[in-house]
Amino acid sequence: MKIDRRSFLSFVVGGAAGTALSPLPWKLTDNISIWTQMWPWTPVPERGAVTTVASTCTLCPGGCGIRVRKVGDRVVKIEGCEGHPINDGKLCNLGLSGAQLLYGPRRVAGPMKKVDGRFRRVSWEDALAEISAKLGDLREAGHAHRVACIADSDRGTLPEMLSRFLTVYGSPQFFRMPSMLDAYEITLNLTQGVQATPGFDIDNADYVLSFGSGVLDGWGSPLHLFQAHSRMLDRGARLVQIEPRLSSSAAKSQRWIAVNPGTEGVLALGMAHLILKGSLYHSDFAERYAEGFATFKRQVLDGFSPEIVSSVTGVEAAVIQQLAGEFAGARRPLAICGRGKGTVPGSLKESLAVHALNALVGAIGREGGVWAIPEPEYIDWPEPEMDALAVAGMQQGRIDQAGSGKYPHARYLLHRLPEVVVAGGDPSIQVLFVSEANPCHSMPDSRAFSDAVKKIPMVVSFSSFWDETAHLADFVLPNPIYLERFGDVAVTSGFHRPFIGLTRPVVKPLHDTLPTGDVVIRLAQALGGSVAAAFPWKSHAACLKESLADKWDALVEQGYWMDEKFGPRQWTAGFETASGRFEFANAAIDFLTSFSPLKAEGDEAAFPLVLIPVEGMRLWSGYIASPQYVVKAVDDTVLKGNDLLVEVNPETARAAGLKEGSGALLETPRARARVRVHLYAGIMPGLVGMPKGLGHSAFEPNLAGKGVNYNEMVAAVEDPDTGLNAAWGIRAKLTKA
Repeated sequence: MKIDRRSFLSFVVGGAAGTALSPLPWKLTDNISIWTQMWPWTPVPERGAVTTVASTCTLCPGGCGIRVRKVGDRVVKIEGCEGHPINDGKLCNLGLSGAQLLYGPRRVAGPMKKVDGRFRRVSWEDALAEISAKLGDLREAGHAHRVACIADSDRGTLPEMLSRFLTVYGSPQFFRMPSMLDAYEITLNLTQGVQATPGFDIDNADYVLSFGSGVLDGWGSPLHLFQAHSRMLDRGARLVQIEPRLSSSAAKSQRWIAVNPGTEGVLALGMAHLILKGSLYHSDFAERYAEGFATFKRQVLDGFSPEIVSSVTGVEAAVIQQLAGEFAGARRPLAICGRGKGTVPGSLKESLAVHALNALVGAIGREGGVWAIPEPEYIDWPEPEMDALAVAGMQQGRIDQAGSGKYPHARYLLHRLPEVVVAGGDPSIQVLFVSEANPCHSMPDSRAFSDAVKKIPMVVSFSSFWDETAHLADFVLPNPIYLERFGDVAVTSGFHRPFIGLTRPVVKPLHDTLPTGDVVIRLAQALGGSVAAAFPWKSHAACLKESLADKWDALVEQGYWMDEKFGPRQWTAGFETASGRFEFANAAIDFLTSFSPLKAEGDEAAFPLVLIPVEGMRLWSGYIASPQYVVKAVDDTVLKGNDLLVEVNPETARAAGLKEGSGALLETPRARARVRVHLYAGIMPGLVGMPKGLGHSAFEPNLAGKGVNYNEMVAAVEDPDTGLNAAWGIRAKLTKA
């Protein structure tokens, strides 16, 4: 008899009494007992006082508030913080697993140095002395610009310290891990003239149109969106999901629109065509507060008729007409984009098209609409003094060409690193720092990225865990995890008000770790001169407290600070563009006459199918990999043993002679992998859906070797307008193994 996880739970709840004497439950109990004995550690707390500490989860960008329960000095439970503005007492499976990460075997126990291909324990003093000596030699030789840093974010005191260190040292090579924020930030800058992140007032929207955003699959701030969706249902609001696959978001929406992948932006403009043609737009906003509206209107009416858009997107013209009418007729409509969990920047044209759709209905800066959330203002440090070596290094420019004449709008183009790092034979990067990021697993074409990292003479990882990037490093200088240190979390995941969370040391560091901010300060002091002068603080914690200033007490008391009075800029106050208005079209946005979807990499004749990612709440693909107990909860239609299953429409499977569970060879222009087939009618014919977040080669044995890394199968496809990675999939073929 076979029992899956869901059936087992139903069995326990509904039939335990009637089967108590059956051998089945005893056999299951025996299996569980054997399984738990396989772990090398068993967290059993000693007796002691029970205490609870409020803090913030940093395992995803969501910024959820947590309450950490301790018995004595040991963490025994993590749960959501009641009344917290973001998650109000709820917590996802990753957040609940924080204690497993704290006490688990994947931690880096102390500073490590690679010697003859093997890691050996070193002292902090020796490690920092060797790294600072290397930095000093490079700077004296005029090569300061050949030092780089990859961080998970550019917001908050730690990323700002890392960026400041590079600047006063003389290097412009600071990189942020890519996400949908890259395209959204450019969109806000071009249309509204602001340097800001988007905030979505979903709580007050009554019609949310999601162009591929996994609003219930980990996009944005997941727990906030789960609860906002429940509140939407209570008040009769609607969610319409547009994507090529029936995801959890689509299944729980009020309507799913199947669309050809990569054409979501065209569909948005098709809706705009009908809104303009029917004069359903917000005329007051368009005529009094917008610039370039006439140009935008002409281009959209000329090039995006329902018939043309239907032929591109696969969505019937009548459906496009209905969507346009519903969206324009809603009292508080909101359109969002950023595929899946939003870890790929995407096309600027798509982002602009969706933002223009919001502008047409007056949802810019209005209740239930999209807001421009300004950059955090609490980091207001004095401008550092730059010596001649720093000035000379900064003048060398960025190696990825972000912000240059070719890519003037982009701030970071990390996917270009493999191409440029060895372009001249001698590595253009001599020292690479990596902070709370795992690019060797989570960047597209991850094998090429790893090969590039291997060629850099010195790689320093600040990882708390033995991830793929840490394994390739020359030094691993472990940062205490979020339960062991103070830290600020400047939330940028779509929350509609300026928000800062505070992490605090719930327990003393279990290992010989050092906060990364403290490492930066020590390296600066070792270099001396203007570099040391830029870091007057004794520690990162001291810097944090000074920077947060009047917000510190509120953060310590309740674990977060939120600007309760924040509201978006009123239309009557104007926008910060050259015209003082919202810009539908200008010299940088006049693109609609040439708007065509970016194609997936690969030749259609050789690769007749298209591979797309499948993302969800049970698998995480960022810096933190799914803990081992979370992986055990993954359905056997995703992972069976160590085998990855890919989703295939039954029609596509029949054409290839494949059945449920069949072994198959999946090939793309970048890689090949053995997989198994799961028949799923919820994915469009001609597509192959691959779960994202597996295929690790690092961490402990219970996670490594399970499945295939989606990022090994795909590569970046550059957006011609920005240079950002806009890949939504890759061409593929699937044959019997």
